Order: sequence, then C-alpha cells, then structure tokens
Amino acid sequence: MLGWADACLALAALVCVVPAAAQDVVRSGRALADVPTRLVPASGAPATTLRKQELSSSLASRTQDTTLQRSAGPQTILREAEVPRERLEQTRALLVELKARPTPEQAISIDLPADVLFDFDKAELRADAAPSLDKAAELIKSYATAPLTVLGHTDGKGTDAYNDALSLRRAEAVARALQRHTQRQARVEGRGKREPVAPNTTPDGRDDPQGRQLNRRVQILIGVPRKEGR
Repeated sequence: MLGWADACLALAALVCVVPAAAQDVVRSGRALADVPTRLVPASGAPATTLRKQELSSSLASRTQDTTLQRSAGPQTILREAEVPRERLEQTRALLVELKARPTPEQAISIDLPADVLFDFDKAELRADAAPSLDKAAELIKSYATAPLTVLGHTDGKGTDAYNDALSLRRAEAVARALQRHTQRQARVEGRGKREPVAPNTTPDGRDDPQGRQLNRRVQILIGVPRKEGR
C-alpha cells in the first residue's frame, strides 16, 4: 500500500500532465530580463477570427433618425442668416458680453440692470449708462428687420400701480435712447414687479437686496422678423 507521501506525489504528477490551455508557453534559455515570454498557439487549437458585425436595420434606422433630429434642431441664438457677414464676429462677441439668451419664441433677450441705467426711484438715464446702451444699439443694428420690444421691470417693493408706472417710464427712456442710435422704434411696456427673475425675499421671509437688484432691469427683445404675407 502506498504511503501518504507517495500518494501526494502521484496526484501531483497527474495534475502536471493536464493541458493548461490552447496555447503553449515558449521560454528562452536566456535570462527573462533579456527576452520576453511569447505565447504561441498550440498545434490543433481552433483559430480565432474577428468579424465586423453589421448593424441591424432597426438600429441603423434609429441611428439615422437621431442624426436627423440633431441636424434639424433649433437655430442658435445668433440667427446667422439675418446678420451681415461683416458683422458676424462683432455680433457674436456682443451676444456673449450682453449675456443674451433665447426666448421660447426664438427672440434674442438681453437685460440691462436698472441700477446701471437709473438712479434710485428715477426714470432719467444716468450719464454712465451710455456704454451699456451703445452695446445694445450695436447688437440691434445687426438685425435690421427684427421687431424690437423694450420691457421695464421693478423689484417687489411698492404698489403695483407705482411699479407699473416706474417700469414704463424707464422702458420709454431706454427705447428713446436706442432710437437715437439705431433709427428704430420699439414697442414699449411696463411690467412692474410681475415678472421677477430672482426672489425678492429670502426663504425665511427677510428682504433679499441681491434678488431685488436682479429684478430691477430693462429687458430688450430682438424679435424674429415676420415672413412676407403674414
């Protein structure tokens, strides 16, 4: 009968003769640092072939639909077709500088802070409001046929009647200044405190001066030109 040690040796010998994989390891007689180990396919092993898989018709169709949807997306805020070629770069820069944004109707909207344009509770333009108005006028010149709207907005303090009147007077002052620069007439409205862009108070009900400052503004809308026959 085999002893325990003899049985272990016999088992180890059986394990060693089992093939490890479909590849043989070829070792060099030199030091491992000199020659890397290479894997060579064993004789009789099945060949591995990489094939390019064709997209199914449904997947290809979905891919095409996605591409078409991207290309058919809304125009950028620039509305390049309306801008003279020589004014394109200037117009792009002004859109960024004035933080222009598109409306759902694809009009171009810019906000001029009322605190830059007017003194407190006043509707007369300050002398240092000129740079902001000049930039807005230059942007308007790039859209020669676009309808213009100027909207005045206030913060939440005061009565509706008071804020409506103040916002209207401020919108009229800006519209007159733009007309002097562009020879274009704008539709004017005073929206008062009805369309805030920031909270007038903090969550606990206290006054929020920063929010109210954002709400005091004059908004300029450069509309989309009407098509002929409409």
